[in-house]
Amino acid sequence: MRAEVPVQDQVSLTIRQVAAYLQVADRTVYKLAWAGELPGFKVGNTWRFKKEDIDRWIETKKRLARSSSRR
Repeated sequence: MRAEVPVQDQVSLTIRQVAAYLQVADRTVYKLAWAGELPGFKVGNTWRFKKEDIDRWIETKKRLARSSSRR
């Protein structure tokens, strides 16, 4: 049995792990990745994501939301 590694300690995350991290459905992560809106890469047929890229994406989305709310 393989021990679960905490998300913050992993090099790459799966769709399921990103979905849990963002508190959204797996399908949402898949759609965003497929559309090129969420930074990720494919290894064979599976998507992988770097936590640093996801955190950077979140910060960018937050900045855009703040700037658009000021208009």
